[in-house]
Amino acid sequence: MNITEKILANASGAKEVQPGDIIEARVDLAMSHDGTSPPTINTFNKIASKVWDADKIVLVYDHNVPANTIGSAEFQRITKDFAVKQQIKNIYNHGEGICHQLLPEEGFIKPGTVVVGADSHTCTYGAFGAFATGMGATDMAVVYATGKTWFMVPGALQIEVNGILGENVTAKDLILHIIGTIGSYGATYKSLEFCGNTVDNMDVSGRMTMCNMAIEAGAKNGIMEPNPATLKYLKELNVGDFHIFTSDEDSVYEKSYHFQANDLEPQVACPHNVDNVHPVSQVSGESIDQAFIGSCTNGRLEDLRLAAHVLENEKVHPDVRLIVSPASRRIYQSAIAEGIIDTFLEAGAIIINPGCGPCLGAHMGVLTAGEVCISTTNRNFVGRMGDPLSEVYLANPAVVAYSAIHGEIRNPSE
Repeated sequence: MNITEKILANASGAKEVQPGDIIEARVDLAMSHDGTSPPTINTFNKIASKVWDADKIVLVYDHNVPANTIGSAEFQRITKDFAVKQQIKNIYNHGEGICHQLLPEEGFIKPGTVVVGADSHTCTYGAFGAFATGMGATDMAVVYATGKTWFMVPGALQIEVNGILGENVTAKDLILHIIGTIGSYGATYKSLEFCGNTVDNMDVSGRMTMCNMAIEAGAKNGIMEPNPATLKYLKELNVGDFHIFTSDEDSVYEKSYHFQANDLEPQVACPHNVDNVHPVSQVSGESIDQAFIGSCTNGRLEDLRLAAHVLENEKVHPDVRLIVSPASRRIYQSAIAEGIIDTFLEAGAIIINPGCGPCLGAHMGVLTAGEVCISTTNRNFVGRMGDPLSEVYLANPAVVAYSAIHGEIRNPSE
């Protein structure tokens, strides 16, 4: 069996599973945020009165924090009341960070576990060797009530990457290139298993970026076997008591893809699909109105460092607003301590609190008709960041920062 099949077999009490099997799995951790908790709570209240395990539920305010509308404020009030009633102590409602950054930081994610979240980018946690996937409010309500859920065991696609990423080329470029190759529907309800020496040598930040965007290829989950950097990260957080599953040498995959990292240049996903991917050299010169650095995809300290390196002693173009949002409070504090925030401010950037706001077009960076944004986020669908007549390009932090300086999409390796 491969790593995903082994985790699901363990969670369902089966000796082995295979693609297509319908299983009932034990859930180790469940999460919902301020946008998805109220619909989950509404359904939960119809089927149960007490959650299965208050210590295994995490509630995070991140999509509209602080509340930007009366509706958002009401959603957050419902979530807080539920946490109090159910004695859920793991509630983060003061801008601590984006759920997919916060949960690993707080030591909730362990290899070999089953993690479900009422958000599609829950697949991020596959970077730690966990089976992690998103689900809707009704399914999440059942998990809150029973601690169990059903899955159809997904078939697996093997994504092997070898080689060394070049200057200003990051994990973001790699996953964009992969999605551009296999297509936004190329992995629908499949497990994307990343391997190869590029992945083995990748830091935790890059691994999270890769798994975060597995859903953009339609995948059920993205997953990697924990590498030394991952184990070091977990050890520093005092996370223990876990079992690492690895794929058997004779694991069966529906298809295997092989990528070389050496010659890859920065990639850009053009409007209005994540698989509309081109090398930055083919997009260079496109005028922009906004640049955004942040999100659960690329708001980590390593991303901010890369962008700050590009912006050092430079100024944001007068016709561009550059918005920066650290993915968590800890990252924000580290960026302040390292002088990164000063670099952004001196360049003319707008710094906003950790959260998801601009990524989903909620607040603090909404686009109007005709505006163009280059962003480190994960989606560029029609209307994703505001008006349906706006456009969003996706790129790595170095490309976004360099483009903000010049007022048009440019390659920082110039």
